[in-house]
This record gives sequence, C-alpha cells and structure tokens, in this order.
Amino acid sequence: MTGHTTHNASSERGPAVWSWRRELPLLAIVAAMFIASAVAWPFADDEIPTHWNAAGEVDGYGGKVEGLLLLPGIAIAVWLLLAFLPRWDPGRRNYASFGTAYLLTRVGVLLFLALVHAGVIAVAVGSGIDIYFLFPLGIGALFFALGNVMPKFRPNYFAGIRTPWTLASAKSWTATHRLGGRLFMLGGILFAAMAFVRAEWFVIALVGVLFVGVAFLFIYSYRVWRDDPDRVPVGMVTPNAEE
Repeated sequence: MTGHTTHNASSERGPAVWSWRRELPLLAIVAAMFIASAVAWPFADDEIPTHWNAAGEVDGYGGKVEGLLLLPGIAIAVWLLLAFLPRWDPGRRNYASFGTAYLLTRVGVLLFLALVHAGVIAVAVGSGIDIYFLFPLGIGALFFALGNVMPKFRPNYFAGIRTPWTLASAKSWTATHRLGGRLFMLGGILFAAMAFVRAEWFVIALVGVLFVGVAFLFIYSYRVWRDDPDRVPVGMVTPNAEE
C-alpha cells in the first residue's frame, strides 16, 4: 500500500509538456492544410478521388467538402487527441522527461497527414501527380522519424511500445525502445524505397514488416523482462519518472 500512497498532488498534475508556444508548429500545420484547401477550392473538380485500393487505383470519390476538408478535420482531431492523452495517462508525470520527443512525434504525424492532403489537392486540381508515389515516401519518413525519437520515450500507457513486460521493467522498456527505434528507421527506409515499385508490393511489405516487427518486439520485451532481476509482476506497476 505504501507504494500507492506516495502519489502526491504534484504527481497528479498534468505533464509539463503543454504550452501554446510549443503548440504553434502543430497549429501552423493544421492551418496550412485549411488554407491550401481554400486556395484550391475554386480550381478543384466537383468529384475528387478520396480513396485508393491496394493497386494504387482510385476506387472512391467524394465532393469538395469531403475531398478538401476531411483530412484537415482529421488533423484537428489528431492534434487534440495527442495533446490531451498525457493528461489521462496514469503515468502522466513521465511525459515531462520526454516532452520534446513526444512533441516531435505529434509534428511527424501531422506532417504526414499534410503530405497526404497535399497529394489529394494536387489530384483534385488535375495536376496529374501520382499520389501513390507520395504515400510510401510519407510512411517511410514517418517511421524513420518515429524510430529516431522512440529511444527517448519513458514509461507511459499511451506512447511507445507498450507490452505487459515493458510496463513492468525499466530494463525491458529501455532495451525494447532502443531496438524498436532501429527497426522503425530501417522499416522507414524500406517503405520509402517502395515508392518506386508496384503498389501491391508496397502493401505486402507494409503488412509483412509490421506483423513480423510487432511479433519480434513483443517476444523480445518478454525475454528482457524475464532476465531482469529488478522486474515487477506484470500488472503491478505504474510508470513513474524515476525509472
């Protein structure tokens, strides 16, 4: 009981990662998406491609509202969700120790959405651009960026590689995120290179790499936890800044 009663008022406050100054780059990305839609509106076709199948072929269309405003709307939702998730996390005090890494993660996600939105706009105004070429590049850049900041993450319940064992062992968390960061960066390079091959091959590579990578890191986190003399029983730990 003692370990659970040491939480004081300071640990219950939100993480020290929020400030409007830090949010400005993210808000600028979202605003740029809306501005781009407004500029493209008079030049866009009435029917805009909004969905592509695994072969890179258009299989869904929408009007201007859906085609030009859907992704900016999703970007707002993602910004709000990622901004407030730390406040709902039982391990929220840890976010202060990797605030910059978490901020860069959020920027990366929004930049990816902005890139896809730019591709949709380009298609909508009849530029002839192949959006499939942009998608693997965007996915690759996102994975590479996530892999670069992943080792800086500290234990929490929302961001990072969260298995029962990484949450129950500081050693497992650190080792898994270091290895995961390298794998994400390698995957990012592979995904970006797939922009130059057929769309079907990119989908196969994406699904296959994600499945194998997740399974491998899941098992790896268990093995490190098992060999950690300082591990705690799974389900009996709350992330904290001291780990």
